[in-house]
Amino acid sequence: MDRYIINGGRKLGGRLRVHGAKNAVLPIMAAAVLSGDRCSLYDCPDLSDVHHTIKILRTLGCSAELNGDILEINSDSINSWEIPEDLMREMRSSIIFLGAIAGKMGRVRLCAPGGCELGNRPIDLHLKALRQLGMEIREENGFIEAIADKMHSGDVHLSFPSVGATENIILAAVGLKGETTISNAAREPEITDMCDFLNKMGADIEGAGSENIRINGVAHLHGANHKIMPDRIVAATFMCAAMTTKSEIELLNVRSSHLGAIVSAFRDSGAKIEFFKDNMYIRAPEKARSIDMIKTQVYPGFPTDAQSPVMAALCFAEGTSVIVENIFDSRYKIIPELRKMGADILQDGRVAVIKGHDLCGAHIKAMDLRGGAALTVAALGASGQTVLNGVHYIDRGYVSLEKQLKSLGADIERI
Repeated sequence: MDRYIINGGRKLGGRLRVHGAKNAVLPIMAAAVLSGDRCSLYDCPDLSDVHHTIKILRTLGCSAELNGDILEINSDSINSWEIPEDLMREMRSSIIFLGAIAGKMGRVRLCAPGGCELGNRPIDLHLKALRQLGMEIREENGFIEAIADKMHSGDVHLSFPSVGATENIILAAVGLKGETTISNAAREPEITDMCDFLNKMGADIEGAGSENIRINGVAHLHGANHKIMPDRIVAATFMCAAMTTKSEIELLNVRSSHLGAIVSAFRDSGAKIEFFKDNMYIRAPEKARSIDMIKTQVYPGFPTDAQSPVMAALCFAEGTSVIVENIFDSRYKIIPELRKMGADILQDGRVAVIKGHDLCGAHIKAMDLRGGAALTVAALGASGQTVLNGVHYIDRGYVSLEKQLKSLGADIERI
């Protein structure tokens, strides 16, 4: 397995472009199945999760090729409605194919998805919502088999604004006759990006980005071209790297409206942050201030995906910070690894109390995507050398993170 060797304590500087969003491109790749035509996706990030999704598309009979940052998908030859177990186990987001394949093929068979182990992330909301629209779903021995020939439009209320459930409902409903509404829908910008792509394909969707989404079913979709939105979590990670190294950097290809909660937190911590069109400048203070309370919430609240990198940054802040993780119950796997670096963190259930001071290098291990990025951020600011194992997790959501950081002046090598 690959590892990072990081010699910390070096200031960063320069400009870096933020690549397309992992959490946007994966559901958009699933949505391309519905077109039955050729689609081109621009600014597609070269991630391991993208390559796993390409394998799924090819298994279904589609063609999919990634050339640079352009992904070409042609679903006119789709001939299967089943995803093999080994591919489903690779990542959690593969469940998004449930609605897409059912909508295209009329039935689907897949197993419970895999991905990072972040605690209880049930797909019950997905299944309950799709059953309300008439999908016949059978669960047996870890597999899900669904028949969609009796599906109909209707009104769905989500008890929790789940991103995945919202996306699955939309994908299943775009071809249903009549109007489908989703109330208490997730509002994440990645959903809006998927709906923008579907509308380019001929769908009729209104309200994406709000709590109420309306899908007016259409008989046919077609191919479309689409540029993937910037990755707001990648942007947040580089902001955290600037904070731990007391640096100033410029990030290109960011959307200020997607980063509101994170920007607010870091301004409270003493950072200077300015936006110029689609670029952002951040200058970290020599001594960051602690933050009284951060609570992860659904969008537009503080994103759970940014919680781990921000925790790493707060380990260097002056004073005591408190984080409450309200979304995933196993987001704190990095705490024992940060403690190896000298971090003073107390955890009680979903609450973490961080008493900031300088950290030192250590041998540590990533156990999930965002945790791996967070440990990298911590190592950049720590004194001495850090050896970080498990960097294959980082590849799921960051394109050559070590090369990007090196371009900013970090002393980091991948072995």
